[in-house]
Formats: sequence, structure tokens, C-alpha cells
Amino acid sequence: MYSVRIERKVQKKLSKISEPNYTKLKASILDLSKNPRPHGYRKLKDRNSYRIRFGDYRVIYEIHDFILLVDVIDLGHRKDIYG
Repeated sequence: MYSVRIERKVQKKLSKISEPNYTKLKASILDLSKNPRPHGYRKLKDRNSYRIRFGDYRVIYEIHDFILLVDVIDLGHRKDIYG
């Protein structure tokens, strides 16, 4: 079982998302502790990061297998996240 660490800026962005997306997105992030490589995840080019999709939102995170940690580093709408 992995630990999930959510950076402060991601927590702030998450708090601004309205229901029902907030609850489902938070659940998706916490599910990374059970499976950090869920169906549909992608490795990002030129970065040591991964992303999962949830509707129009993207969660970007890093996996540290040697210490069993998932570090959520960014969250945002698909039109804004990669810029």
C-alpha cells in the first residue's frame, strides 16, 4: 500500500472544484494508494511524472516505488494543465 502526499497547491485547487466532481476526484486521488498505475494512466513525455484523467480534469503525480509514495504534484482542467 502506497502513501499519497498531496501538495498544498493541489489541495487549494481541489477545494475550488464544485460537487460532484470534488468528491469523485478526491476518491480517484486516494485510490492511487492501492494502485498507482490504474487503467488509463499515462507516463508524461520529458518528465518523470504520470497522469490520470477524470472527466475534464487531469491529476499529475510521481511514483516513488522504493519508498511506496505517490506524490500528487498538480491538478487542473485539461485545457490549463499542460501549459
